[in-house]
Amino acid sequence: MGITKSPEVSNRGLQIPLNLPYTRMNKEDFLNKLRKNTHVQFDMPKTEVQGIQYEDTLKQFIEMTESVGGKVIADAPKGSDLNDLVRLAYPEAKVFASNLPEISLELLKANVAKGGNADEVELRNPDTVAEANDLNGTDVGIVRGQVGVAENGCVWIPQTMKEKAVLFISEYLVIFLKKEDVVNNMHEAYARIAMDPKYNFGTFISGPSKTADIEQALVMGAQAARGVTVVLL
Repeated sequence: MGITKSPEVSNRGLQIPLNLPYTRMNKEDFLNKLRKNTHVQFDMPKTEVQGIQYEDTLKQFIEMTESVGGKVIADAPKGSDLNDLVRLAYPEAKVFASNLPEISLELLKANVAKGGNADEVELRNPDTVAEANDLNGTDVGIVRGQVGVAENGCVWIPQTMKEKAVLFISEYLVIFLKKEDVVNNMHEAYARIAMDPKYNFGTFISGPSKTADIEQALVMGAQAARGVTVVLL
């Protein structure tokens, strides 16, 4: 611990002495001071935190997702082909990226929009591309969510692909999520989320990317997808 004086600073030709002492305290000294002046200690309360609960969890999740700018397909018939659902959400898309085994280039081509050219349809696999930059230019990334949160419309997506950039570099994102995997709140979500031990990474996504810190103008897709569609199965 010591006292240091700041040097004199010139301000428009005037020499102004700044004799402002400051003390430097290391972490251990600081903690020792706290311990010395702590006279009574209390145990942490064992009160269990109860998160918000909803009468209709699924309805709340849909409303919250739409309120943050996302879209929801909630009425897909049981057993629907996932390629058909992707095409339903983005009929004009040409470049797709996914490692889901249900997604097929042939079926995406078969469902090309009327007047479109099936030969222009491309499917990239984030497991087999040489590098993340190879996913640049992807129209639609297709992933599977693990947990949906009614409280805020978030979906937990663990990394199950080599290049996680597919979650952020795609212009639009389709997230498949089972209805029974929608929970009330973040407390319940954290109790259920898991990460693939191979990658040990995951992220919550809630609607499209939005920013308004430049001249207060709302910009969609600045950091990630400009549009997100959650397909409830």
